[in-house]
Amino acid sequence: MTPVDDGGWWPLAQRYDSPHYDERPDPADITLLVIHNISLPAGQFGGPHVSDLFTGRLDYNADPSFADLRGLRVSSHFFIRRGGRVLQYVSANARAWHAGRSEFCGREKCNDFSIGIELEGTDDTPFEAAQYEALAVLTLALQERYPLADVLGHEHIAPGRKTDPGVLFDWSHYQQSWRKNRQLAMSQCGTLVAALGELRFVKGLLQSQ
Repeated sequence: MTPVDDGGWWPLAQRYDSPHYDERPDPADITLLVIHNISLPAGQFGGPHVSDLFTGRLDYNADPSFADLRGLRVSSHFFIRRGGRVLQYVSANARAWHAGRSEFCGREKCNDFSIGIELEGTDDTPFEAAQYEALAVLTLALQERYPLADVLGHEHIAPGRKTDPGVLFDWSHYQQSWRKNRQLAMSQCGTLVAALGELRFVKGLLQSQ
């Protein structure tokens, strides 16, 4: 398993540096993983616009729907394409701007203590097997370096405001892929047993259920 380096970058991810980040209040407090989905324009996959948004280079005239994004300064640590390719915009050591107004277990400002992963997709499009596999492998790499304890969707930390990753995100598939890759990693390197502890996966219910 390829670990995240000391600088918070994953060598297996294609790097695109975003200016949209700042320092965490407590660099040792990184305990939450937040799963999102995104596509620009909505429902269109494979284009450059998500990376352009996260790196502050989006051409707002490229599509009429982009007018609403003008001036928006957002980022995610990672973005997983439909084919499973992983892109990284912000060091996991730093605070990306992915969660917005949010709360988890009585703690507000989830950006302070979370890592954000965007999946290329929509709420009403099934995700690809390659994305679940890449997500599981990335999750384990992050666990090896950071004390992650919980995995939730954006919808669960911003109920009523956000709906992603949506009802078609298969939390069971994600968890099963994570367990399979975790077992493989531990069989290959016994010293990983302590680092790759259990994660609490949300049950996948929408905020309205």
